[in-house]
Amino acid sequence: MSDIGWLHLKIQCPINLQFHPHKYLMKTYLVTGSAGFIGFHTSFQLLKKGNRVIGIDNVNDYYDPQLKKDRLEELKNDNFFFYPCDLVDFKSLESVFKSHEIEVVCNLAAQAGVRYSISNPFAYQKSNLEGFLNILELARQFRVSNFVYASSSSVYGKNKKQPFSVEDRVDHPISLYAATKKANELIAHSYSHLYDLPTTGLRFFTVYGPWGRPDMALFLFTKAILAGEPIKVFNHGKMKRDFTYIDDIVKGVLACLDHPQAYEVLNIGNHRSEDLEHFIDVIENCLGKKATRSYLPMQAGDVAETYADIERIQKLYGFEPSTSIEEGIPRFIDWYRAYYKV
Repeated sequence: MSDIGWLHLKIQCPINLQFHPHKYLMKTYLVTGSAGFIGFHTSFQLLKKGNRVIGIDNVNDYYDPQLKKDRLEELKNDNFFFYPCDLVDFKSLESVFKSHEIEVVCNLAAQAGVRYSISNPFAYQKSNLEGFLNILELARQFRVSNFVYASSSSVYGKNKKQPFSVEDRVDHPISLYAATKKANELIAHSYSHLYDLPTTGLRFFTVYGPWGRPDMALFLFTKAILAGEPIKVFNHGKMKRDFTYIDDIVKGVLACLDHPQAYEVLNIGNHRSEDLEHFIDVIENCLGKKATRSYLPMQAGDVAETYADIERIQKLYGFEPSTSIEEGIPRFIDWYRAYYKV
């Protein structure tokens, strides 16, 4: 991480990032996980609207750090300040808050991945619990106006009722990752109650799109099919997912950032549960190449189906996802081919 350093990134913004600051009142947002998938896209749109973004990310090696560094390159401009800081390092975090008048916190940093949590539990204890408490406590101390954070659809665990509703009880997580996300919601509730700190937790449903995570299904399938390698299809293909395109996700995140709520937990998904086999069909059609499908049993910690009830976020913000997988998958594949020169 020394090649990134503590710095104010100041170079010309990318051609496709057109600023119109006179149209907006500039605000200062702290985005943790700014080198991550959702954090990058959220930071990009906040900058595009003429805001100042303070980015934090430890740029770890959970997946290829070069992809994270390339995302950061896309964010470089006069309104973006980046710190390669870990959420568990309270003193470094505190120095960031002291250096900037942060108005809104968007906490998207976390140790991600359901299956990784089975073999690496303490990474989740440090980042998702200790790190979450650190950033929440600093948000309280420095009296930010809003705190929005990433939860996950994985909190629904063994719930059987479809679609998943924020009114459902979520007392049976089936992975440590899910348990840490539920814990985040509870910790946030206590801070909202005790300190009148507005908090909103966002239960993301299977986010995909350009600059996506290499450990996610679309990325893995695309890479394997192009390489002529078999793809792993778990639960013998009997899987359904509420695949949500990144642009739709970011619209929801921005709405939450700009409209504080005393305490909310919201589903943010496409409100459409797709068969995994159909998802793969669409990828094959886009690539013009058939996959060799290797059917396997269900993985530990996984669920057969996710499906988001988005009534609450629709009511609060008029959130309406508009991107089908038939539209979103080709956009990802276009990016993948360009980025990896395939």
